[in-house]
Amino acid sequence: MNITRNNVDAINAVVTVEISKSDYADKVEKVLANYRKNAAIPGFRKGAVPMSLIQKQYGKAVLLEEVNKLLQENLNKYLVEEKLDILGNPLPKVTEDFNWDVDDYKFEFELGLTPEFSVDLSANNDLVHYKIVADDKMLNDQVTHIQKQYGKLIAKDTVEEGNDVSGIFANEEKGINNRTTLSLDVFADKNVAKSFIGKKVGDVISLNTKGLFEDDHKLMDFLAIGHDEVHGLDVDVTFTIDEVTAHEPAVLDQELFDKLFGPKVITSVEELKAKIKEDLEKQFTQQADQKFLNDVTEFLITTTKFDLPSEFLKKWIQTAGENPFSAEEAEVEYSKSENGLRYQLIEGKVMQENNLQITFEDLKSYTSEVIKKQMAQFGQLNPTDEDVQGIVARVMSNQDEVKRLSEQVMSEKMLHLYKDKVKAKIKEVSYEDFIKAMYGELSTK
Repeated sequence: MNITRNNVDAINAVVTVEISKSDYADKVEKVLANYRKNAAIPGFRKGAVPMSLIQKQYGKAVLLEEVNKLLQENLNKYLVEEKLDILGNPLPKVTEDFNWDVDDYKFEFELGLTPEFSVDLSANNDLVHYKIVADDKMLNDQVTHIQKQYGKLIAKDTVEEGNDVSGIFANEEKGINNRTTLSLDVFADKNVAKSFIGKKVGDVISLNTKGLFEDDHKLMDFLAIGHDEVHGLDVDVTFTIDEVTAHEPAVLDQELFDKLFGPKVITSVEELKAKIKEDLEKQFTQQADQKFLNDVTEFLITTTKFDLPSEFLKKWIQTAGENPFSAEEAEVEYSKSENGLRYQLIEGKVMQENNLQITFEDLKSYTSEVIKKQMAQFGQLNPTDEDVQGIVARVMSNQDEVKRLSEQVMSEKMLHLYKDKVKAKIKEVSYEDFIKAMYGELSTK
């Protein structure tokens, strides 16, 4: 057997496998001999069937099977020995008039090779790593929310100043039909808020969406519509009132503080705001980190230049799935997956160059923390180590869960590496401005 490679270019190659009769003859004869021992053909005793008959009936099928085995075993061995880093799988070059009636065969396989490239994490960039600050307005709003949440709720028939109103926003043409609850101070125009005063349950109020709220993004929540639709939306909607409630706010005293955080953990409104600020900014850090990770990913995909064996990959996509794709379908699929493949290669290079690995202890420790957080949400604040490790063992016996958790662990490792090596500007913003930045509406200057 002889295997040779012709590099078409830096990312495409053709491997030729030549198989001679001496490579497969003994194997084919052995299989046919076993067939002969067990063949049950009318007119012949078991084991006495002429070999010529066995050869005629089974010879071609056995030949194809044994040659295919040789091909797969030796091609895979060659790829490993040559340390070829390929994309997809080798694609056999189809020969319409292939002749199986000769003794020696030649097979050709197309390969898509992983491109050579470098990743510069320290390159100049316009990336921003946001630090979200809970400002005074947000803290005061949170305190007011707590007072509402733990205060007394009183049903009313008529809307008065300071009431909350529940009802349905509707516009049949736009497919808007969403029940929501809002306070009257949410409207940008005080005259809109005044139009609710004196209205009763069952009354219908006509409104226009343009400038209805100070921030158009609030239309996403109140009307249940997508981000792309909210900017400059100018349609008439109705709001049908189905509930009016007044709140008697809870008193900010030690009884409320203890109910929220436990005995004597918080003893003043100032400490309450400090605790709220700490908790909010901890949540905000996770959101800011995720945006930073996404932004670095996009930056690396855009700035790390290398060619892919695109024509090879499109052909491979046509045959890789359970159901074959047409050339047009493969083109579409390739377009959708190209950036994902590029980042997969970039991520692999970054992991290799920075020796990022996931150990069993990494995975076990991460899983333990996830489980503890989940248990805390259900009131189990101090689970025993035995209980936690028992759940960890069950989770890690599930391959799908291990794969999912491993991706999360590696994502954290990549985030820490990017924080350390990517030269991004740190920018403090309010949560409101961060949301604008999420949708590309805030300057990074």
